[in-house]
Amino acid sequence: MSTAEEETTLEYTPTWVVAAVCTIIVGISLAVERVLHYGGKYLKKKGQKPLYEALQKVKEELMLLGFISLLLTVSQTVISKICVAHSVVEHLLPCKMKTEEEEATPTSNFAHFRRLAEESSDYCAKRSKVPLLSLEALHHLHIFIFVLAIVHVTFCVLTVVFGGMKIRQWKKWEDEIAKQNYDPQHFLKHKVTHVRDHTFIRERFLGIGKNSVLLGWLHSFLKQFYASVTKSDYVTLRLGFINTHCRGSPKFNFHKYMIRALEDDFRKVVGISWYLWVFVVIFLLLNVNGWHTYFWIAFLPFFLLLAVGTKLEHVIIQLANEVAEKHIAIEGELVVTPSDEHFWFGKPKLVLFLIHFILFQNSFEIAFFFWIWVQYGFDSCIMGHIRFIVPRLVIGVFIQVLCSYSTLPLYAIITQMGTSFKKAIFEDHVQVGLVGWAQKMGKLGQKATKQEENN
Repeated sequence: MSTAEEETTLEYTPTWVVAAVCTIIVGISLAVERVLHYGGKYLKKKGQKPLYEALQKVKEELMLLGFISLLLTVSQTVISKICVAHSVVEHLLPCKMKTEEEEATPTSNFAHFRRLAEESSDYCAKRSKVPLLSLEALHHLHIFIFVLAIVHVTFCVLTVVFGGMKIRQWKKWEDEIAKQNYDPQHFLKHKVTHVRDHTFIRERFLGIGKNSVLLGWLHSFLKQFYASVTKSDYVTLRLGFINTHCRGSPKFNFHKYMIRALEDDFRKVVGISWYLWVFVVIFLLLNVNGWHTYFWIAFLPFFLLLAVGTKLEHVIIQLANEVAEKHIAIEGELVVTPSDEHFWFGKPKLVLFLIHFILFQNSFEIAFFFWIWVQYGFDSCIMGHIRFIVPRLVIGVFIQVLCSYSTLPLYAIITQMGTSFKKAIFEDHVQVGLVGWAQKMGKLGQKATKQEENN
């Protein structure tokens, strides 16, 4: 088949082919749009405002992908006609340059340069140069960006779904406490609690001194892998939260609030922020043959995840130490005091930022692997040796499982141990009422100030 036949324009393409392809593409697009639309209506009907906002965030990401796709499509001809000397594209290659003897082979760089010239309609070849980026390379980059965004959203959804399943297992503890709260005599009992005999203290307090500090961190590291949150942890942290933030509501549903707060955070995690795109660009720059960047970078989310899990567990130990070091016995129930001081730099939100980065980086690793596999084959030089591939996949699966069943549930409950609480503590109509009340009081204050000035 000649080149002219391979590059048939729309002028010489059968109308039924054009109509059929357009119908399929438009049909799929409309179907996806309708699914998202009705999904949003369903979430609003069920009062799931945080999840609805997360869905809106997904739509924004799809719109950004559409814009990137349009930009690449419109500018591909211009980019492919940017001509440079051969020496410019011979450095910082993902694959090793072949020798002249291998020029005839399909995988050689010389054959690659010749193909680049042919793809740009001999525009650069006539100048004894090659395109800065070929049409084929642009197409592959286009696919990679799309795959990355889809994999990231999918992994975030899976993480929240499986993490939510773990958190919902704690509902039975909340229900048990609620049943006790219906007994008025439960609050009238005045008892003395021996601190060191309390289950929470026995499980979390490891003594005083330097050795206890080291043991505390080691215990925190290991604890994230098994029974990361026990019933005594939940009951004690719940009571500490209620005593600090809603003392007048002992029947407050802490579990429901925690779920709402997690859903509110999900809409932040599901998006791809600008700094994450910067990370992608840096990786693409450093993905040089012989550096094995794709291998070493897989350990970054791995170590970050272990650090975050260890820190969250250590917050519980710090709360236990505060009580055990100050009291031998207390009247009533054992109560911990939430504080931002227990978190890195006094910022509980930093944990969410790290989890966001971990999930994205892990998604990036998996998306990059499958993109290379499908686009260039398992034996591609970019893929690397099998000894580099297997650890990356194992680490990726490990991160996904640990983050879903341990780190995310830990985050959901431990971040409530900060000094302040989230607006998710209120129902939607209560939030609106409070905002309206605040605005009304503000206007009254302004009127009062003006009257005083006039007088």
